[in-house]
Amino acid sequence: MRQILPFLKCVLAGRSVAFIASTLGLLALTFVFLSPPAFAQTTTTDSLNIPDFGSPTLVQAPAPAQDLPGFDHAVTGFALDGAHAPLACDTCHVGGVFEETPATCVGCHDGVIADGKTEDHPPASDECSQCHTTTNWTAVGFDHSNVTGNCVSCHNGSTARGKSANHPATTNVCAACHLTTSWTTVRFDHAAAIGTCADCHNGRTATGPSASHPSTTNDCLSCHVVTSWADVRFDHSQALGSCVDCHNGATATGKSAQHISTTNTCESCHLTTSWTNVRMDHSATIASCITCHNGTSATGKSANHIPATSACSDCHTTTTWSTVRMDHAAVTGSCVSCHNGSTATGKTANHIQSSNSCDDCHVTTSWTNVRFDHSAVTGSCVTCHNGNTATGKPGNHIASTNSCDDCHVTTSWTNVRFDHASVTGSCASCHNGNTATGKPGDHIPSSNTCDDCHVTTSWSNVRFDHNSVTGSCVTCHNGNTATGKPGNHIPSTNTCDDCHVTTSWTNVRFDHSSVTGSCVTCHNGNTATGKPGNHPATSNTCDACHVTSNWTNVRLDHNEVTGSCASCHNGNIAEGKPGNHFVTNLQCDECHLTSSWGGARYNHTSAFFPDGHNQTDCTSCHVGNTAAAAFSDPAYAPDCAGCHAGDFRTGPHIKFENPRTNYTVSELRDCAGSCHVYTDSSLTQIRERRNGEHRPTQREF
Repeated sequence: MRQILPFLKCVLAGRSVAFIASTLGLLALTFVFLSPPAFAQTTTTDSLNIPDFGSPTLVQAPAPAQDLPGFDHAVTGFALDGAHAPLACDTCHVGGVFEETPATCVGCHDGVIADGKTEDHPPASDECSQCHTTTNWTAVGFDHSNVTGNCVSCHNGSTARGKSANHPATTNVCAACHLTTSWTTVRFDHAAAIGTCADCHNGRTATGPSASHPSTTNDCLSCHVVTSWADVRFDHSQALGSCVDCHNGATATGKSAQHISTTNTCESCHLTTSWTNVRMDHSATIASCITCHNGTSATGKSANHIPATSACSDCHTTTTWSTVRMDHAAVTGSCVSCHNGSTATGKTANHIQSSNSCDDCHVTTSWTNVRFDHSAVTGSCVTCHNGNTATGKPGNHIASTNSCDDCHVTTSWTNVRFDHASVTGSCASCHNGNTATGKPGDHIPSSNTCDDCHVTTSWSNVRFDHNSVTGSCVTCHNGNTATGKPGNHIPSTNTCDDCHVTTSWTNVRFDHSSVTGSCVTCHNGNTATGKPGNHPATSNTCDACHVTSNWTNVRLDHNEVTGSCASCHNGNIAEGKPGNHFVTNLQCDECHLTSSWGGARYNHTSAFFPDGHNQTDCTSCHVGNTAAAAFSDPAYAPDCAGCHAGDFRTGPHIKFENPRTNYTVSELRDCAGSCHVYTDSSLTQIRERRNGEHRPTQREF
């Protein structure tokens, strides 16, 4: 140092204060790097593995600035302390240049002027003083705020302590969770974790799934987010258990009440990505097919489905429904409901006549193995037992119908129960006294149709059939052989069967043609119903009006009526006089005939009714439609002029000529009288005789 003082004096002579200060600073810095550092062996930063930059080579340097009497380097703004203090001025002030000498560490420690940061120096800012001091360079007070690299660039297990063996698997961005001011105070940032959640959340390192957590994989992030753990988006692909472990109606929604009966293997039909998009897997159903396939929940049996039970799986499979394996045990209908020649093969053309109960003879397991059941045959025995198809009747068989089963049974053909109903011959063909017992000598006269009265099941129990009797009723029913007519029997012929029937004797169908008496002998109100109280007054010859075959169909014979016409024809019992009928009190038959009612004729018995007036209308005289005929000129009554005075003409009726004088109405009131013409008024000599000029019978009167 003493060696450089003369040099400094020479150099600094006449220089400015700033230049002197810069020179001294440079010397001090040179001293630091040229002098053996005192802090190379410190261990205060061992944990940081700060590298040993080595001991700089000591060279002879000019005298430090402190050795310059009266100069305080601090006045330059850069105090020379620590390792800078002993440096010669030209260490920093190279070439004696004091101006613009760097005032920062890196201004000199750039690897050119002075040693800079080594290659393995942690990435840091150029503020060396944040960690280092000039007094002891290796005694580092580490300030992480000055580090420009990331944590792992140092904390890698080599340069500095790295993550421990039990550190969670994370990225190397330590600051995401740690603070440089307090390493153990961790604010955990899940974004930095690179392992799975379960690496930590395993119930040991950190809280794991709760006891009630669904059975899932350890891929927690499939459902959870680290920012809001309780906000779950469920991912069914991570579930390890079956659906029903959760979807049991308690933990999560279970099967609805109307869900079909199935196993709890939900995924057989459902997808977690689209629950309502169902792919039906019948293997998961535990109920019968009909539980769903009932025409409501799902398609049921079609209208043309064969009658069958609801056990669909007897014939169908869920994998291919149309491929059917027919199981006859499931058919509820008869064989013929299918085996009808349309739906399935029916009876062949040469099949024997039989009912459609195929299973009477056939079995579904072996169709050609037939056990013949005659009860199913619908044809008669002879359709087969005709001597060709099967054995027929032998030559000595009795004459009978071909209804073999009337006498024979299919279970034991030789065990015959004789049925006379099947015999085609008459009874007498056998029961003739030769082949079999015939009628005895005292048998009543009858035909040989024995079965009219007898039955083959009990011959002596006779039901008498009169149809087979060949005699008349009275040949037996004469009071001797059999009961005859009783004393109070009505007079009748002996043809009993006109009224009686042999099947029910008291049930009489009365035949009036067999009655020998008149109607009134019975119909007198005692023996049989007589005439009712309102019957018209008639004789007792009932058949004059009535017929026995239809009593109410009456053909009225007025000859038998004993009363007057008005007793019936009064407008109540029978039609009476119409409203415009001529007013009279005479009986109807005074003018009318019962044989021809329309042409009324009346025979006037009055002395005042002249002959020839029969063709005159009644109203010509009976003016006013009354029975009393009033004379139009009563002064002339009862002569012709009483009615015809108005018809009188004076001119033609000359009484005498000289002087000419005519008759008066009064003189000629009897028109049918004489009206002679006299010669004069003495009326003694008739000039012209005129008698009977007018006659009522002459219409031109």
